[in-house]
Amino acid sequence: MTILALLHASLLVSDLDRARAFYEDLLGLNPMPDRPDLGFPGVWYEVGNAQIHLLCLPSPDPTDSRPEHGGRDRHTALAVSGWDALKTALEAADVAYTLSRSGRRALFCRDPDGNALELVEVA
Repeated sequence: MTILALLHASLLVSDLDRARAFYEDLLGLNPMPDRPDLGFPGVWYEVGNAQIHLLCLPSPDPTDSRPEHGGRDRHTALAVSGWDALKTALEAADVAYTLSRSGRRALFCRDPDGNALELVEVA
């Protein structure tokens, strides 16, 4: 057996409209039109050769004791371009972030439900 690729990451959200505003309006992702009816609200985004699936379902995880730095929490890493524009957009939206402690141009932020994202600049 050989694992060939990551196909998608699923993130639990409590308010789909609020989550969509974050992922679409702030991060610029476009929803995929062909998500099947799974019996609960959600949206899928194509990100390169993989996907992010937002699932509007109750989360079993507490959010009040997560580390401030998302790099010390489970997180989803996304490759980005436009580093300065990204930081400006996060600051304008009042989204807190911490810089990667590795020294590379990467930062960690959380979506409105506390899911940690690593945004890494790539050439």
